Amino acid sequence: MTLTTPAIAEPTRENGPATAATRHEGSRRPRAGWPLAVVFLGFPLWWVLGLGAFIFMIMAVPMAVFLYRRRATLVVPRGFGAWLLFLVWALLGVAVLWADAPGAVTGGGFSRVLVFGWRMTWYLSCTIALLYVGNLREDELPSDRIGRLLGYMFVVTTAGGLLGSFFPQLQLTSLMEIILPQGLATNDFLHDAIHPKTATMETITGVVQARPMAPFAYANTWGAAYAFFLPYFGITWIVRGNKWRRLAAGPILLVSLWPVVYSLDRGLWVALGLMAAFVMLKMILWRGGRAIAWTLVVLAVGGVVFAVSPLPGLIEKRLDNPHSNNRRYLLTEQTIRSTLTGSPVVGFGTTRNVQGNLVTLGGGSRPDCKACGAPPLGTQGHLWLLIFANGLVGAAAFLFFFAIRFVRHWRDRSAYGMAGCCALLSFGLFALIYDLVEVPLYTVMIAVALMWRAQRDTLKARVRR
Repeated sequence: MTLTTPAIAEPTRENGPATAATRHEGSRRPRAGWPLAVVFLGFPLWWVLGLGAFIFMIMAVPMAVFLYRRRATLVVPRGFGAWLLFLVWALLGVAVLWADAPGAVTGGGFSRVLVFGWRMTWYLSCTIALLYVGNLREDELPSDRIGRLLGYMFVVTTAGGLLGSFFPQLQLTSLMEIILPQGLATNDFLHDAIHPKTATMETITGVVQARPMAPFAYANTWGAAYAFFLPYFGITWIVRGNKWRRLAAGPILLVSLWPVVYSLDRGLWVALGLMAAFVMLKMILWRGGRAIAWTLVVLAVGGVVFAVSPLPGLIEKRLDNPHSNNRRYLLTEQTIRSTLTGSPVVGFGTTRNVQGNLVTLGGGSRPDCKACGAPPLGTQGHLWLLIFANGLVGAAAFLFFFAIRFVRHWRDRSAYGMAGCCALLSFGLFALIYDLVEVPLYTVMIAVALMWRAQRDTLKARVRR
């Protein structure tokens, strides 16, 4: 089922031109979009306090109140019916939380409910953010104001990456760790969300290497955030930025490459190349010969920078140490097999711990070797989480929503249309290797809302003319 709305809504007090009375009333209310400003402008503080994840859920409440007040004129994007189906299907997972999955450890405790509730709360918060941005008019909340918030988050992500690169051992005890009951604060899953760390130490290339993660909970989340925020930094700091932003943009981009290179994040490297190829192709199709010339110049400069950077050596080391490839393949195979044989329609609600180490039942992690174990079924990629937790129907509904949004916008020539398509392309790539719940999915939903709103406003303007 796909929900659609008319191209033009009749002017009302909520959806039409502002009158003197509504302007006076609006002057007493907070500025439109203030929940987004609270989330993003204060994000470094929320991270230090251990609220980096919770602030998105908290600010979903005033957004939901706004949507309720505008329920008479509420609009949704095409394909939203598929997203609603996914939410309903995900909720059905509560009925199978204690079902035994083939190849997984039997039984389970309260943590299973915690993980399920955490993901559902994030899915609902992302849905509210999509509708909130999409139902605010351009004159109420300009796209560039939202774009500047996302561009600012790129700067924050860069700063966090540098902090993790040069101070990888830095950790803090957050306010949330202090005030939460000990049982919750020490829960492995929740502890990652409330305990500020700048980096995780791994031996990917045979030596101990710091992978930056600040101000997020995981190194892979840092890589996804960098890719998703980058297009909006380009729009609001370079293309449409004022003088001081344009002067600062070059040095910020340059220093941001340090954590990108030394993060050893193959997914991020491929995503940046994919986005660059998409933008160059679009520019060539739109502007012809001039764009081809500029593309050749950019490729030449990029090739020189690549050659003199440490990236070729790091890539060679990374390819020589593909320690995670076999484990990812075995985990994916077991995840799909377990779903198809155990619960192919609705999945198992959430992840499950693996019996053994994917090779033998007697294997597994030990106190002196945590890496000897296997990650839970349904991890190491959001696609595999969807299949295992929500079954084939839930996964199909999720993917269909984002696919239809990309199809509807890939021809857009607007800046935010191109930025949104870049985010969706990266999202599709990351879904194979990253767990994308939390900040990445939230950012993609805002990207979709900006594309949808811009296209809707364009259609309205054409009809009026």
